[in-house]
Amino acid sequence: MNTDSFPRYYPPEEHRGFPFPRHFAPKSPIHYSADSDAAFQISRSSRKTVSQIMVRGRDACWEHCVLVDATKQKVRCNYCQREFSGGVYRMKFHLAQIKNKDIVPCTEVPTDVRDHILSILETPKKQKTPKKPKVDKAALANGQQISSSASGEFHPTRVSNGQIGSTSPSLLFLCPSPTSQEPVDDVQKQKQDLADKTVAVFFFRNSIPFSAARSIYYREMVDAVSECGGNYKAPSYEVLKSMLEKVKSDIHDRYKKYRDEWKETGCTILCESWSDGRNKSLVIFSVTYPNGTQFLKSVDVSGHEDDTTYLFELLESVVLEVGVEDVVQIITDTSSSYIYAGRLLMGKYTSLFWSPCASDCINKMLEDIGKQEWVCIVLEEARTITNFIGSHGWTLSMMRKFDGGRELVRAKINRFVTNFLNLRSIVIQEDNIKHMFSHPEWVSSASSRRPEAQAVKSLLYVERFWQHAQEVVTIAEPLVKILRIVDGDIPAMGYIYEGIESAKIAIKTYYKGIEEKYMPIWDIIERRWSMQLHSSLHAAAASLNPSIFYNPDFKIDLRMRNGFQETMLRMASTHDDKMEITKEHPVYVTAQGALGSDFAIMGRTLNAPGDWWAGYGYEIPTLQRYALRILSQPCSSHWCCWNWSTFESIHAKKHSRTEPEKFDDLVFVHCNLWLQSISQNRDAKCKPIVFDEIDVSSEWPTELESPAPILDDSLLDSLPLNVEVVSEL
Repeated sequence: MNTDSFPRYYPPEEHRGFPFPRHFAPKSPIHYSADSDAAFQISRSSRKTVSQIMVRGRDACWEHCVLVDATKQKVRCNYCQREFSGGVYRMKFHLAQIKNKDIVPCTEVPTDVRDHILSILETPKKQKTPKKPKVDKAALANGQQISSSASGEFHPTRVSNGQIGSTSPSLLFLCPSPTSQEPVDDVQKQKQDLADKTVAVFFFRNSIPFSAARSIYYREMVDAVSECGGNYKAPSYEVLKSMLEKVKSDIHDRYKKYRDEWKETGCTILCESWSDGRNKSLVIFSVTYPNGTQFLKSVDVSGHEDDTTYLFELLESVVLEVGVEDVVQIITDTSSSYIYAGRLLMGKYTSLFWSPCASDCINKMLEDIGKQEWVCIVLEEARTITNFIGSHGWTLSMMRKFDGGRELVRAKINRFVTNFLNLRSIVIQEDNIKHMFSHPEWVSSASSRRPEAQAVKSLLYVERFWQHAQEVVTIAEPLVKILRIVDGDIPAMGYIYEGIESAKIAIKTYYKGIEEKYMPIWDIIERRWSMQLHSSLHAAAASLNPSIFYNPDFKIDLRMRNGFQETMLRMASTHDDKMEITKEHPVYVTAQGALGSDFAIMGRTLNAPGDWWAGYGYEIPTLQRYALRILSQPCSSHWCCWNWSTFESIHAKKHSRTEPEKFDDLVFVHCNLWLQSISQNRDAKCKPIVFDEIDVSSEWPTELESPAPILDDSLLDSLPLNVEVVSEL
């Protein structure tokens, strides 16, 4: 039979290269090539592989990561080399710098790549075209044919002349008629583009930083507007001004929910001071607890920085405002005036502790080590290398070809930590740096002939530099690990004591127990630790941390035991509580009852100290209550990067305003919304800390969070006079 007279069938794209279902098999011959016949033999596994390759090829994210393990869908970031399981979808959150569950934002991703991936995540996915229903053979046998509606759906219809319809492929496999879907998509895309451009114009015209688009409030705003539909009208200037009091009330309501938790966990008052070095001194007060931090107020203390009585009264007023019964400690810096004011406060309120900022003290340890002559020389030589590479664009670009995308400089951490981390990066990248400076591309460049380039290259081959650099990194890293633990708003009280002891042991081990080598470093640590940082509260927290107390390798010294006793005597508010603690403490020491169960033993290292006490301390409820209050506190106030220039400007403007209380309201709302966004972006689940597993090269809180944004107070112009003032707490 001559088949050329039959109409040729071109199957839909999704069916090409695969056998037809039986109920779609055409009764007339269909022309296809030998290549098509070969395609029919593709196995299921082959099809899956091809499909995976096609998906990878279409996803733009694959340009910025590589597949490490196909079975586990593990991918590695091209910029920071961090690996994730779960495929390219989770990698998008990493590259877009969005914290999602346990995904750590990438700190090395270029800005244009981050924005591109972020736009992909924010673009709504198109709805899939509904699958075509199967054709009913019985319907065909009854004389029905397939027709398509404008919506793309197929309906069996009777042939108009009453005859049984033809069963030729041209009728059985009619392609859907052109639908309105494509024009609708085009229209929707045009609307989306117009909306994006309108938002961008608003940003440009009002000098709004692009980083505001990553704010949780930006997304909440857009979602709320979308919920209102097309009838939503944007608030006017007057409506926005009237919202200040409502938002402030919402903030108070939110924090009232947490105040009930303070009865169990207690809270810490943070007192952070700043001076411009001339005649301006400011103090910011905030209260922190396991679920977040609340800004209280800022105070201009210019002229009273060294007035112990004035500072004592100021600290006392804040304690009374929060509630003496809820405050476990107040943290300040280590200047002499604050030390004396803190002692006066402890003398008056026996259940309260004053503690120095652990970050401040450890920074000063690093500063003292950096003043050692040989250390100072090494750090200065390291700065010569980093300054040269970082200050020349072409040199920096070339260095990135050799360093695997890892930055040599960490700029967003404080000066003393940055010095040691930069030196550590140089030591790690020694081979790569030497390779770059000896590479033909560098040697033939004009940059290589600069005098400073020659000086850097000569330094790279000085053996003394590398030996001393390695030594400095080794003795400083244990202290940097402690700083990494306490330099955050997590409850780290139970780890500071062990951290100091572990650092001293690590330094002694490096010097193989030779006293004349390790004792100068020990003396620096001990001087700051004993005179400033050590507190009985730190000792009690270590005693109540099960991962430390039950560790046979950790020595419970006399200072630690006495610190526990002193802390319990101060905190126990009644004679009955003291009696109960006396009875219950031996149960904890000997791990009796639930404390000695298999789950409790495993939980000593698997659970955070506070969670362990909450889960297994129910048989000794009085000691459990005090343990939870102690272990729920932080050790540092430096995790929060306040924009001090903002507060300096605030106090300058405040004196010129007729309604300073409205100005205080705006500052209160502004700062607390920022703090809330930080809390919401962080993992609320506290995890146990293992000193040896701390990675100082990972992101620090001060790197992950931007400083508090600059306050725009223009909306306070012509504020309504009848706005009622609500108390701060």
